[in-house]
Amino acid sequence: MPEIRAFRALRYNRDVVPDLARVVAPPYDVISPAQRAVFAARDPHNVVAIDLPVDLPGASDPDDKYRAAARTFSSWRSDGTLAKDPRPALYVYEQAYTLPGTLVRRIQRGFYARVKLEPFGPGSGILPHERTLSGPREDRHKLMRASGANFSGVMGLYVDGSGDAARALADTTAGSAIADVTDEEGVRHRLWMLPDDGPTAAAVSALREAAGRAPITIADGHHRYETALHYRDERQRTSSNEEDPAFDFVLMLLLETSGGALTVLPAHRVARGIADSAGLLAAAGSLFDLAAADAATLERTFGPGASAPGGAGRFGLWTRAGGAIMTARRDAIAPFLPPGGEALRRLDVTILAAALEQLSGIDRAATATGGRIAYTKSAAEAIAWVDGAVDGADAAFLLEPTPVAEIVAVAAAGDVMPQKSTYFYPKPLTGFVINPLEW
Repeated sequence: MPEIRAFRALRYNRDVVPDLARVVAPPYDVISPAQRAVFAARDPHNVVAIDLPVDLPGASDPDDKYRAAARTFSSWRSDGTLAKDPRPALYVYEQAYTLPGTLVRRIQRGFYARVKLEPFGPGSGILPHERTLSGPREDRHKLMRASGANFSGVMGLYVDGSGDAARALADTTAGSAIADVTDEEGVRHRLWMLPDDGPTAAAVSALREAAGRAPITIADGHHRYETALHYRDERQRTSSNEEDPAFDFVLMLLLETSGGALTVLPAHRVARGIADSAGLLAAAGSLFDLAAADAATLERTFGPGASAPGGAGRFGLWTRAGGAIMTARRDAIAPFLPPGGEALRRLDVTILAAALEQLSGIDRAATATGGRIAYTKSAAEAIAWVDGAVDGADAAFLLEPTPVAEIVAVAAAGDVMPQKSTYFYPKPLTGFVINPLEW
């Protein structure tokens, strides 16, 4: 079972950085170059300086940016910009947000902890649900090797039928937060510290026990987790006598799945290079039951205000020749599904991946590299790309969100989902807590 520990986080010193909103940022992998420039200009101490380094002007070695980020990180520790908490603690994290495109308000609560690294495989306490790519892994490894820290955490899912964790989190958030930031999307992020001794020791024990009863499923941050495994193995080869090293652990935000507050947005697919996109509608009839639909109907059905939970095998298709709502004929698609357990084979994203290959020749390798597929969280944007033939867009395939329970079921069966199957919303802010790989 997973091993979960309190830790002494590095946090921005409010005497040096009084306005936390100026120095935090979304996770590195959802920040565009233009957005990064905005964050960097906002404050010289913005976390992108250390978590998302950019190439240095005139640098002969592309890895210089990682060493520069590590020097900046070290200087912030030395000059008091970042301060290490005096006692090990768990850090309760709350996000209050409006479901995009609606008036529905939700509150998501979890907690940051160190989780002991385990290789994936049978019997592991940590389960993946997607494959990773070598480029992002190498980027994160170079940064971790240079800095010796986790700047942004992995997002992990656990199930607690007892309700103990939810009660402990609710009790904690009734008190005063140590950090409170509202981001550009209107999401309010708050943080509380729970030291593992004194009056909060019982709450810490309840959270650790609740999250450690069964394997944890990685929801987001697979590249960060695999990088931490690689870094641990590298350090073990040179630190074989070190007992209980901090590099055996990774920073993780742990979220409970049964409370209903977690939001997964769909990643709609926009296909390029389809020779006969007009004929795609007719061809789809071999695998789907079709109901003609205009663009407005598709936007209502698959847009942000739609209430369908996903998992029914229902999709939208839009081409410049028209559109349809497609319902999978599972018996017709079954021969083309990949090997794996029932949880994987019944996923909407799995069904669509198989259909794309049969209808347009876009196989799973092309989907993974992104050469012929673009992704967007907006159904309206996907349709607009097709109408405008943006970057060669020929057809939009619209999805409903993947249920959280299905993600957990796929991981528990030892399978992985197709590329871009999930987009958890909202993203946690980077910079609230940093995990130095030291005690």
